[in-house]
Amino acid sequence: MHDILYHRHHLENYDHFEFPGVVPRSFIGAIFISTLASPVVSTMSLLHFPKIYSLLSVRLVLGCIILSTLRFFRTQIRNKFGHQVEAFFVILTAVQFHLLFYCTRPLPNILALGLVNLGYGNWLKGNFYAALNCLIFATIIFRCDMLLLLCPLGLEFLLTKSISFWKALKYCIGAALFCLGLTMLVDTIMWRRLLWPEFEVLWFNSVLNRSSEWGTHPFYWYFTSALPRLLLAAYPLFLLGVFLDRRVFSYILPVLSFIVLYSKLPHKELRFIISSVPMFNLSAAVGATRIYNNRQKRYWNLIFIVLPGLLMISLGCTIITFMASYENYPSGYAIRDLHKIGCLSNKSNEQWVHIDTFSAMNGISRFCQNDFPWRYSKEEDIPIEEFSQRNFTFLLNEHTNISGFKCLFSSSGFSRLRLQVGFPPISLVKEPKVFIHGNIRNNNVMNRSWPGCS
Repeated sequence: MHDILYHRHHLENYDHFEFPGVVPRSFIGAIFISTLASPVVSTMSLLHFPKIYSLLSVRLVLGCIILSTLRFFRTQIRNKFGHQVEAFFVILTAVQFHLLFYCTRPLPNILALGLVNLGYGNWLKGNFYAALNCLIFATIIFRCDMLLLLCPLGLEFLLTKSISFWKALKYCIGAALFCLGLTMLVDTIMWRRLLWPEFEVLWFNSVLNRSSEWGTHPFYWYFTSALPRLLLAAYPLFLLGVFLDRRVFSYILPVLSFIVLYSKLPHKELRFIISSVPMFNLSAAVGATRIYNNRQKRYWNLIFIVLPGLLMISLGCTIITFMASYENYPSGYAIRDLHKIGCLSNKSNEQWVHIDTFSAMNGISRFCQNDFPWRYSKEEDIPIEEFSQRNFTFLLNEHTNISGFKCLFSSSGFSRLRLQVGFPPISLVKEPKVFIHGNIRNNNVMNRSWPGCS
């Protein structure tokens, strides 16, 4: 998004040629978001606003798009299940952390989530072919793993005779060819090679099983760790909704099948199954509504007492997680402080900043980078002893001591929670995470006064 907004048609300046990542991703989502954000970004550039405001702009645009698709799903919930279920759906979504947190994160998973929300909404509306087309678009362009949701959903439509096989085949093949042509046209141009990004992702993750190099979890991890954290109060309530309303089971079954199928892949991440959350929240909202409507009846009144407690626990967990996440981007604060206090008197010389892998993953993007005399390198796999032979002015690094460099200051990040007496009963413990080092051979750096790394 940064390169589209600032380099436009000058592809040779784009970051992905030097740092392509493990697998290529489609530019279609980035182009769409950047196009919508470009009027605001252009205005801020004319007014010489820092580029960080452009990052806020593109993330706000993305967030508004995802929330609008979630609103479409919510509207269909109201039409299908009524106002009470809609209200509980909103409440449960609002007291969860991860879904709303991820809504503004420019990831392929989130771009796919928007299309999945539209698919869910069309499913409730009875537009079954449109629902399939939304998932086909998400699968071919943004996330190939949406195939694991598309197949169970399509099978259910066929078994319930919601769609005709031959008509579905005609619609789906047409949509698939259009999406395939679109992504190959755009991404072949942007990557400068013949490319279907999601096919390479599928081959890398599923055929070669290379994703397991980034860690593995047991088969049951999504059900015992990821879903409880994603859903919070909605986790027990969604199970109740399945048992209390027969309509819900047909909506939950394809989503559960998606997670079971995905569990066979050893490498697991919470964001991989985030597209299942809206449908689980629907089931939970149905369960909460049934509890609320029967609150005057015997036994039900006991369950009703538990319901507000669950919601408050969910809200408390969300607040704590929000506070932790706010302190979880030390590299962003580090580069901001370096720009403020690290500008040297001789501005005709370039100031090279090396950003190591840890720092690049913890709050730094190209939107955080300044123009001349600042220059940046994200060169990977440099042995720590080799930095003394390089001509970097500053290092942003996770190591406290590096030969040939002096630690100038550090940036702290979230480490753990600590229980304490008083209010609030929980506090966040932070510790230095990112260290900013200066080249000891650079007199301009060494003659400056720095906060230090105590």
